[in-house]
Amino acid sequence: MKIVLDAMGGDHAPEVTVEGGVRVARSLGATVILVGREDAVQAALAKHDTAELDLPVVHAAEVVEMDEHHPARAVRSKKDSSMVVGLRLVHAGEADAFVSVGNTGGVLAGALFNLGRIKGVKRPALSTIFPTRKGHCLILDIGANADVKPAYLHQFAVMGAGYAEQVLGFENPRVGLVSNGEEPGKGSRLVQEAFELLAHSDLNFIGNVEGKDIPRGLADVIVTDGFTGNVIIKLSEGVAGMLMDVLEEEIRQRPLAMAGAALAKGAFGAVKGRLDYRKYGGAPLLGVDGVVIIGHGRSDATAVAKAIQVAHRAVKQNIVEVIRVGIAPSEL
Repeated sequence: MKIVLDAMGGDHAPEVTVEGGVRVARSLGATVILVGREDAVQAALAKHDTAELDLPVVHAAEVVEMDEHHPARAVRSKKDSSMVVGLRLVHAGEADAFVSVGNTGGVLAGALFNLGRIKGVKRPALSTIFPTRKGHCLILDIGANADVKPAYLHQFAVMGAGYAEQVLGFENPRVGLVSNGEEPGKGSRLVQEAFELLAHSDLNFIGNVEGKDIPRGLADVIVTDGFTGNVIIKLSEGVAGMLMDVLEEEIRQRPLAMAGAALAKGAFGAVKGRLDYRKYGGAPLLGVDGVVIIGHGRSDATAVAKAIQVAHRAVKQNIVEVIRVGIAPSEL
């Protein structure tokens, strides 16, 4: 298997991206193609023992920066960027997947321009793993489509269920639709019309879910528009961070609590681990004609390696074909 890694993507490239690629090449035996400025990538590679590892370097002179104000425009103008060169390798059949922790908007635009959509897919959706009391769930869309139609949400559900079953290992995944009430008649006109489509589908649709139901693990696949999904993710990250900070502040102000905290250090570490984005890897862009995984810009080598592993599993489970077959009936 050959996986392209955008070696210049992210806040700490190319050192951490290259290290993540080295780890996966060693652990999985996969070919990790490092795309980026050759001198910088080779310098980062020189810091590791890469004997017998398959880590070819493909030169790309330009970079789609993290702070690009118009990422789609940057992708169009920077045709020799690591993103564009890497995605073209996938399109040409020279690689099986593309991974980047670079500019999300750039990857979205680049994937659409260079890979296109799977036939029948109206809009690709960006998804992410979200921790719950029961483990985790998949939420989509989280930012690719701020404005959607009921048919788009139906397709998001089809794609998300296929990914959850084949890649995440959920058996007959439960699909929930984000609304402001659990009753079928609740929600905007968009939600109500999408509800009807999902209720008459072959999916394991459990109905509407409210915000409080997501962390409870009521559904395995959470479907919503990109605007709402992005707010859910960002708010959850902020609340989780705030709670950990407040807890630490309150403990420090109480001597007895400090002693208790020392005893509970292992438990606190486990909690942080369950909420750590790095363990879930990147966010799959579902609906484009190729495996594309997007990670956090602040990713360290562990997160980069996990994102590549997610891509590896998505290719192994043939997720593009799974989505292609799943979408076909919805277009009849």
